[in-house]
Amino acid sequence: MFHCACRQEGVEVAYHLLKSFADEKVSLHYFRTVDELLILSQRYHLDLVLIAGRESFENELEMVNLIKSHIFLAVIPTILFHPDPSEEMIISGYENGAEVFLSGEWREKLFEVQLRRAAERNRRDVSFNPSTWLPGPGVIESEIQRLINLGVSFSVCYADIDDFKPYNDYYGYYYGDRVIKLTARIIRDGVFDLCREGFVGHIGGDDYLFILPPEKVKPVCESIIKVFDTLIQYRYSEEDRIRGTITTKNRRGEIETFSILSISIAVINCRPGEFQHLGELSNMLADLKKYSKSLDGSNYVIERRKKY
Repeated sequence: MFHCACRQEGVEVAYHLLKSFADEKVSLHYFRTVDELLILSQRYHLDLVLIAGRESFENELEMVNLIKSHIFLAVIPTILFHPDPSEEMIISGYENGAEVFLSGEWREKLFEVQLRRAAERNRRDVSFNPSTWLPGPGVIESEIQRLINLGVSFSVCYADIDDFKPYNDYYGYYYGDRVIKLTARIIRDGVFDLCREGFVGHIGGDDYLFILPPEKVKPVCESIIKVFDTLIQYRYSEEDRIRGTITTKNRRGEIETFSILSISIAVINCRPGEFQHLGELSNMLADLKKYSKSLDGSNYVIERRKKY
């Protein structure tokens, strides 16, 4: 499925877009504002954003600028279309961040190739986890540093699935990957349902990181844990689910019995001026993560001590 967010003003491109991708299932999602586009990006894995218009094109160019200024939206390829643009419009479009500027009559095959290549190039280059489509370590580090530099209060939440490796060994990669994707969706939805300004990233494997205002930590973490504990049971066979355990080898190669998967979340509240860079946070997060994983079942733990 190819997901495209589309905004058209005074010109019809949706029909032509569907014809260009006639051999592939295309889902068009219409929007008018950046806020509406943000909601779409949280609901779907958008492959492209297509903005089409005519006349002065000022609103469209401003929208591209706003999209490319947003940490989540900036990574989605943004395509402009104008039937008869001036050279100044085209230059301005690229300067504002558009990946491709289409113009003239809609040429189905040519435009299809250009759009498809833009989407493929983005999937290859972007610093996102290819499995969950969440920002990876590079984007996570940049976002934390940005908040530190702003001098605002924020909470860093490190989530980890308990005993994931035995589950992955027992059920195999395919089912393990489904758990990784399910957990990503649970965390993403838990954060954005309660905190639109939050941030969610995927460090790798079964490790995730999300950032919230301190006052949102309790409701978001409790929501994530509740949904995770409810849904994760259905990633087991009926026999294992009824028994509540699986028996397989542990990291030492010894046979061990493991309970149903749980999730642990380590939380550090960052006060203005307390940290200078991510490295100062990492040791505290690692220590707190070990402690949270030593507790039974799903839980979240907030570090009450100051920086050490």
